[in-house]
Amino acid sequence: MIPLSPALQHALELWLSQLRAIDGRAENTLEAYRRDVTGFLCFLPGHLGESLGLARLGTLTLPDMRAWMAHERAGGVGARSLARQLSAVKGFLGWIAEREGLEMSAPLSVRAPKYQRKLPRPVGRGAARDLIETVSLQHPEPWVATRDVAVVTLLYGCGLRISEALALTGADAPLAEVLRITGKGGRERIVPVLPVARAAVEDYRRDCPHQLDPAGPLFRSIRGKPLSRRAVAKVTEAARMQLGLPSSCTPHALRHSFATHLMEAGGDLRTIQELLGHASLSTTQAYTAVDTARLMDVYNRAHPQGRNRA
Repeated sequence: MIPLSPALQHALELWLSQLRAIDGRAENTLEAYRRDVTGFLCFLPGHLGESLGLARLGTLTLPDMRAWMAHERAGGVGARSLARQLSAVKGFLGWIAEREGLEMSAPLSVRAPKYQRKLPRPVGRGAARDLIETVSLQHPEPWVATRDVAVVTLLYGCGLRISEALALTGADAPLAEVLRITGKGGRERIVPVLPVARAAVEDYRRDCPHQLDPAGPLFRSIRGKPLSRRAVAKVTEAARMQLGLPSSCTPHALRHSFATHLMEAGGDLRTIQELLGHASLSTTQAYTAVDTARLMDVYNRAHPQGRNRA
């Protein structure tokens, strides 16, 4: 891997800054874009046999793009991950083409590899309740246990992304009946907060030994720093292993469970889209597929012809 030239590095940072300022992309998304595009740009000099500058990008061909994709697949990158990487690379190349007046129809025409979209894997209703109860038993420090329960309850009870829950500040508490959440792409949504979730947060606030300033993070680590995603994932993993739940039972699976259980109870698809903060209804429709898959499973097990096939 050859380091990026100063011009390319500057262009990459400028593109990321524009995505941050104008499109409101999340920092985690921008960091993923930086890794994907940097890997692509560092691959090209060795493949092309020459140094790489902005003007050279305008001469990239379809075989060049396919060579990079083959290199990634040989390195163990799956089709889904490669499709995501290609999306970031094409976004950067399209921006460069417009900014520099370059012709990039060839590299921008490359197609992403086909892959089968995975259905969300929710946790059952009983398992979700058991998980929250078991999370409360993972830490000997009582205030830490109430903190973990508060976070996990928000994920399941409000359908929040873990980043959204950890972005709450002291000014958000005590939680009102609804929360104004800023999600991906800077999209705002209003999320109802169940009484049990408000009570869990209040239990945590009562026990927390740290000063929860209005401008500071609501959820704190043992040393008073912002709580990390890894800490939430770790306590969830410990609880699901004790319960014998599958490895798919992650903090994000609780968000899937929120949507799936609403769907099972007759929730309107458009309303669930708004609660989740999905930009496209097609993303939310994945939960109808989960519901249909479960329905067909019941049918195949219960119907005489289904039992015969089994």
